[in-house]
Amino acid sequence: QVQLVESGGGLVQAGGSLRLSCAASGRTFINYAMGWFRQAPGKEREFVAVISYSGLVKNSASSMKGRFTISRDNAKNTVYLQMNSLKPEDTAVYYCAAGNWGIGPNEYSYWGQGTQVTVSS
Repeated sequence: QVQLVESGGGLVQAGGSLRLSCAASGRTFINYAMGWFRQAPGKEREFVAVISYSGLVKNSASSMKGRFTISRDNAKNTVYLQMNSLKPEDTAVYYCAAGNWGIGPNEYSYWGQGTQVTVSS
């Protein structure tokens, strides 16, 4: 089992920045690719970004490229999502997940409880 706990969400004005953190415990963190997803009310869970176990390979959704950056610190068992130039449409609950490399939620076996991000206009 891997336990994941997100933090860093909150209320921010459009154009602002937030950095989300996801702390992992349990089974070896370095064995897993780590992903970020988000879900807005009434919408399906949406892929945001993924990072390989080594941290050397990354991918992010096209709508977030250049604004969101995923990173990880394997020594701290933590993955981060730096979000810049936030827009009201980025408002959602953000989840981190551990699993295989991929953009679909089914690729991930372990999920955090989510952290709310609200961007005001």
